[in-house]
Parts: sequence; C-alpha cells; structure tokens
Amino acid sequence: MRGFLACAMLAAMTSAAMTSTATAQVSDDAVRIGVLTDLSSWGRDNSGPGSVEAAKMAVEEFGPTVLGKPIEIISADHQMKTDVGVQIVRGWFDNGKVDAVVDIPNSGIAIAVHNMVRERGKIALLSGPGASSLTDELCSPNTVHFTYDTYALSKVTASAVIKEGGKSWYFITADYAFGQQLEKDATRFINEMGGKVLGGVKHPTNTADFSSFALQAQSSKSDVVAFANAGQDTDNAIKQSGEFGLVQGGQKLVGKEPWDYLEIIKTVKGEDAFRPVSESKCPLLKK
Repeated sequence: MRGFLACAMLAAMTSAAMTSTATAQVSDDAVRIGVLTDLSSWGRDNSGPGSVEAAKMAVEEFGPTVLGKPIEIISADHQMKTDVGVQIVRGWFDNGKVDAVVDIPNSGIAIAVHNMVRERGKIALLSGPGASSLTDELCSPNTVHFTYDTYALSKVTASAVIKEGGKSWYFITADYAFGQQLEKDATRFINEMGGKVLGGVKHPTNTADFSSFALQAQSSKSDVVAFANAGQDTDNAIKQSGEFGLVQGGQKLVGKEPWDYLEIIKTVKGEDAFRPVSESKCPLLKK
C-alpha cells in the first residue's frame, strides 16, 4: 500500500520539478490522484472498488499531505470502453486539476491514456494493464508501469508448464490489446522452450458463453489450454471448460489472474523474468 502511494507522490514531485517552482505544476490547492478503473463491467472484481479503497488506505498510511498540500483521491468508471476512459481523463486534466492517473485495468484504455498523459505533461501509474508494449516500444518518461506485464507472465508460465510436460498449447484469447499481446509473447517463449502452439480462437470481451471455444480447445487435443484474457472472462472460461471435461480429459488449464504467478515465479528468478535492456525497443534506454 505504502509503495503504491509513494510511487504516486514521487510522480507528483517529478511533475512539479519540471518547472521552476513546485506549485507551478501541482494543481491549485491539492495533489489529486485519479483512480481510473472498472466499476461496472467484466474487470470489476479484479480492480474496481478494491483499487479505489486501496488508494484511500494508502493515503491514510502515507500521510495526508505532500509538497505541503493535501492529497485527494478521486475515481471514475471507464466501463471498459476506450472512448469513455479518454473522455474522463481529458475532463480531469482540463477541469479537474488532476496530477496523476492510476490503475487503468484494460491495456487498450491504458495505451490511449498513456499517449494523452505524455502530450499533456502529466503522470500515469499503471498497475492494472498488462501489455508489455507500454514499457517497450511505447515507453514514456511520463508513465510508470508496474505489478506485471505480458512478457513476464508469459516467460515464467511457459517455463513452468513446459517443464511439467505441457508441450502443446491452444489459446482462447480476448480480442483486445492485452489478450493479443499475451498470446504473442507466450507463443514466442513456448517455441523457444521446445513447445508448440496448435492453434487458438479469439473471443470478444465480456463473453458469457464459452462453450464453443471450450469445445474447440478440447478437440485440439493440446496438453495445455491457455486463457489469454482477464476478469470475469477468465472466470467464465475456466469454469465452463471444466464443466466440459477438459481437465478430466487430461488437459491443463492456464489462465491469467495472474498466470499462477506466485507459484511459477519459483521457476524463473525475478530478475530473469522481465525483458532485458539489450532486447528492449524503448527509445529512452541507452544500450
């Protein structure tokens, strides 16, 4: 909790330091942090009210002021819609005097906000999205992306599962930025580690019925069925795949929430899980 807010405070102070005086960059009478999250759609259970409450708890733990000004937490529901998220953040910057935007589950929305933040000279602290492009080719000095990304999730998961005998894979993938990036990164590591992707199918976000996708995965006869999705989509997909007997038939189900990360990180050292500088496409890095 303290680390979360400390990062926000550092961002605010960094933003302030871009001008000759701290007060020139911080909003008029308070340091305002906007929690942009999902309060009503398929990602609500994994962020949403929990993210808002965590930010408030962090303020209580950190202390009520920074830069001599009170800290305020505000929040809004992006409904898992990019246009809604962008409109909210634009309003925050134009009229709400918000200094930093945090959380942002949904990589598509996060990428759009990330671009706006850079244009406006603001700060984004991303704990919700997972697309590794945010810290690779799209990297920005205005964005901090932490908690996890698709590169690390894919590397440690593929390593652990393949070592356990899961050589052939089939993907059920959410058709948006996060799902596409997770499947792409995972496919790379599966191939590098001697595995093989037999195929896959894409589904729209907020899908209730995964029966046809589960049956396609079952007919592939793959060792592993990987769910490159999130939130209620992952919950529904795994539950329905279980009901169709995939596990009983010998297939291993692997889903992001995160991808059994706390257990499989034992397979790959933390410092080896993330993208090395030598491989990065970030133009900010000196190689």
